[in-house]
Amino acid sequence: MTDNNIYPIFDRMLSREDKEELLGQHSVMIWFTGLSGSGKSTIAIALERELHKRGLLCRILDGDNIRSGINNNLGFTEADRVENIRRIAEVSKLFIDSGIITIAAFISPNNDIREMAANIIGQEDFYEVYVSTPLTECERRDVKGLYAKARRGEIKNFTGISAPFEAPLHPALTLDTSKLSLEESVNQLLDLILPKIQIKK
Repeated sequence: MTDNNIYPIFDRMLSREDKEELLGQHSVMIWFTGLSGSGKSTIAIALERELHKRGLLCRILDGDNIRSGINNNLGFTEADRVENIRRIAEVSKLFIDSGIITIAAFISPNNDIREMAANIIGQEDFYEVYVSTPLTECERRDVKGLYAKARRGEIKNFTGISAPFEAPLHPALTLDTSKLSLEESVNQLLDLILPKIQIKK
């Protein structure tokens, strides 16, 4: 008789619930999407600090720590963008299954790509946050000069200039950092997620 369970180690590993109980928190994915320069990483870092103050364990994933490592073989073609997000989602699921609150800050420019990430991670754990800062403000903040290079044609497939960005259809939260301060943005996030990540005693 053949054993249908070809991954028997999973039956012996500690569960996500065991890890969450150890850490005293429920794990979720906070997925920031928005244009380059919209404020995704800035808000993610501030949110991580606020959660850390409350004794909650987090992990930020963003372009700098992903594209220099696990995804350093990918470019910016449409296929590579999809694979970039697929790998990020799979890594995120590992963190969430370890009880860790995971914060992702990626342009992730269309609804299909974000839906793929949500399906990999689990819709019930996925909170999409749209940083809706307008393109004009993102360009004004452009300290790296990326938008200027894109407008000169020096950078191909640049989201917002030569490649489209689709706004989320039903984000859990929308933050426009041209109107909200960093503190106001983080407070809105805390209101959203603290009830979901705190374990009731």
